[in-house]
Amino acid sequence: MFTSDELKKYAETLWWGLSTARTKPYEPGDFVLLRFDPDALPLAEAMFDLLMEKGINPIPRQNLSANMELSFYGKGSEGQLTAIPSGDREFIGGLNGLISLIAPASLTHLQDIDSKRIGQAAVARKFMRDIMEKREQSGDFGWTLCIYPTQALAEAAKLSMADFKAQVVKACYLDDDNPPARWNDIFKEAEKVKSWLNKLSIEHLRIQSKDTDLIVVPGEQRRWLGVSGHNIPSFEIFLSPDWRGTEGVYYADQPSFRSGNFVEGVRLTFEKGVAVKTEAKTGGDFVAKQLTLDEGANRLGEFSLTDRRFSKINAFMANTLFDENFGGPQGNCHVAVGASYADTFSGDQSTLDEGLKKKLGFNDSALHWDLVNTQQKTVTATLKGGKELVIYTDGEFQYE
Repeated sequence: MFTSDELKKYAETLWWGLSTARTKPYEPGDFVLLRFDPDALPLAEAMFDLLMEKGINPIPRQNLSANMELSFYGKGSEGQLTAIPSGDREFIGGLNGLISLIAPASLTHLQDIDSKRIGQAAVARKFMRDIMEKREQSGDFGWTLCIYPTQALAEAAKLSMADFKAQVVKACYLDDDNPPARWNDIFKEAEKVKSWLNKLSIEHLRIQSKDTDLIVVPGEQRRWLGVSGHNIPSFEIFLSPDWRGTEGVYYADQPSFRSGNFVEGVRLTFEKGVAVKTEAKTGGDFVAKQLTLDEGANRLGEFSLTDRRFSKINAFMANTLFDENFGGPQGNCHVAVGASYADTFSGDQSTLDEGLKKKLGFNDSALHWDLVNTQQKTVTATLKGGKELVIYTDGEFQYE
């Protein structure tokens, strides 16, 4: 699959991502959880080796195999699905970082499992996300993730393994002499876009394409983020809006796989911030069940735009990490139903408690599901005072 040189570059790129994602620098002795799917073992070994060189204490943990997941979700009692081993809360609370290597051996093995069972397990483990989020707000935790090509991913994307790998290599700049340096260049350019957007006093955004006409309200005390090191690759510029202001229709023309289910042509109709109608060409029942996972599952947690000049990804990859960063001829926008990102709060992160989150319209949910639109689109900002400004069209931000 990857050469030893490519694996080393991939590991160095992930270290760049992890280091960039945490506001405090890593120090020898820090603990980093290295989670990986079985097929990603070669990259896990390269990453483990690099962490050891950095003086970090890596904690390797292999994810469940596809057969294990099928047994867990298919045969588990409610008690088994929601059981949390003693010490997990303390373990998560002592971590300084997380690197996830995603390499699915199957994308559809859970398609016959009731999605509510999968949701039960996710809700029971939501406290782990909450702990990591709070530690990230204080600068004590950072995370990043990537994918490792598998036959299942290539087949789902309708690409050969060689073509799938080529997309990964060019998207992550693994063909560059110094990938981290190249990512630093992308980071600096993204900073210009974010600085421009964050200076605008936006009342609301209107996203218009052939099948989408959606109003998104950024909300008070928000900031645009992106190219933060959290995802490798990542080219998106995003924020978590005030969910209460969402109105209109959003259409995801790009397919996606989630919890073993294939969905395509998802159309969501929002009224007063809530998705009151869900439709899909394929997987409609699954979509409807996902959006009833909990109280916040049918609300907006994220709005994102990707500039086609940043991203080299020009093929469907059957994986959200790549598909939400699709470049192609028109870039993309995506929304996520479910959980918000607390780090898009522009104030003092230490003051963002549950009460303030609720007051500002940050959504809370065990779900976070990205739905991508790659159609030609225009995004118009209505500024406070009534002036309109096109901030994105034909796949490009309109900054100078």
